[in-house]
Amino acid sequence: MSNSSTNLPRERLSDLREMVANEQHLPVGVRLVAAPLRFVGFWAAVALPFLYVPLLFGGLEASELTVFVALVALNALALVIGHNYARS
Repeated sequence: MSNSSTNLPRERLSDLREMVANEQHLPVGVRLVAAPLRFVGFWAAVALPFLYVPLLFGGLEASELTVFVALVALNALALVIGHNYARS
């Protein structure tokens, strides 16, 4: 048996990455929305870690642990969204 079926999702993912990396292939509406989202994502990823400091300085209680985990998840999302901001 061949493994050609297991490579199909990877090939499609690779094609999708190439299409998104080359913005000329995206519709105009998507390009107009993508640029501000990348900007906000990039700067949110830069700024969000500063919110960790007061939480970690005072120690994490049960209620603050939920906030901390939510901030880390939000920071990870911002990193993904803002990853390609200002790449030349």
